[in-house]
Amino acid sequence: MQITSILAIYFLFWVFSAFLMLPFGVRTAEEAGEPLVPGQAESAPVNFNPRRLAARATVVAAVLTTLFVVNYEQGWVTMADLDFLPKPPSVLND
Repeated sequence: MQITSILAIYFLFWVFSAFLMLPFGVRTAEEAGEPLVPGQAESAPVNFNPRRLAARATVVAAVLTTLFVVNYEQGWVTMADLDFLPKPPSVLND
């Protein structure tokens, strides 16, 4: 596998994991016991930290990319393993 492919897969895993972890660890003003700023939505986060989110996404993406590349090299799960649908009737008659 080429390094550019690995980097592209890492980027996809990074974006996916960043969006997946966005709601975790974030509290609203009501949960934090702080007053709302005039015009602030009640669901707006009080303690959003993009550096922590990026660090978590980096670690998760690195682990997922490593597992993906090792699976690609070792062949643990292949497309044949994921082919669980029955064959079309025209293929069965051959």
